[in-house]
Amino acid sequence: MVEVLAALSASAAAGIRIALPLLLIGLLQNDLWSKVPLLSNISPQIVVGVLVSWSLFEIFASKKLLGQRILNLVQLLLSPIVGTIMSMAIAEATQLKGWLIMVVGVVGGLLALVLQLVQVGWFYRWRGLPIWMLLAQDILCICLVIFALDAPEQGGLIALLLLWLAIRSYQDWYKWYQGNKKRDDGWRQQRYSSNYEK
Repeated sequence: MVEVLAALSASAAAGIRIALPLLLIGLLQNDLWSKVPLLSNISPQIVVGVLVSWSLFEIFASKKLLGQRILNLVQLLLSPIVGTIMSMAIAEATQLKGWLIMVVGVVGGLLALVLQLVQVGWFYRWRGLPIWMLLAQDILCICLVIFALDAPEQGGLIALLLLWLAIRSYQDWYKWYQGNKKRDDGWRQQRYSSNYEK
């Protein structure tokens, strides 16, 4: 169970940022990315250069509206892949074996996708995320990676809490959408009635 919680913590970090958690997990492990699927086959120098560049872009570009739009698109496409990679790497590091690693990888990828969808939803509802929320995301992402390696129980609980918040957010969006739909329908009906009277 501890191994699963650690993997959930890592995949939740991938649901917030893409390159930053991969960079952190490589730097915090002694054997640099040797247990990370795909990245273990690439030269560490290349991996470090790409991840550092993209991490800086994530941190600074996310503070601008255009940067948030670009990151939303890229992260929406890559978050399930990175979530799968992160959760499988943690699962292997915690000595899980065989088909369990694949199951944990799939669950981690889905969790990362759900969390990323929540961010995209809030972005479009608020027409851009506030700076305080973006800073909180950066800090939370770093903490989740550290917890995945050193305190998996706490990291897993935070990941489950984020999943619960995602479900609550969906319910709020549904109510908001229904309210807007009723208001638009009432406005159209009123406009139709006024045109008919004329």
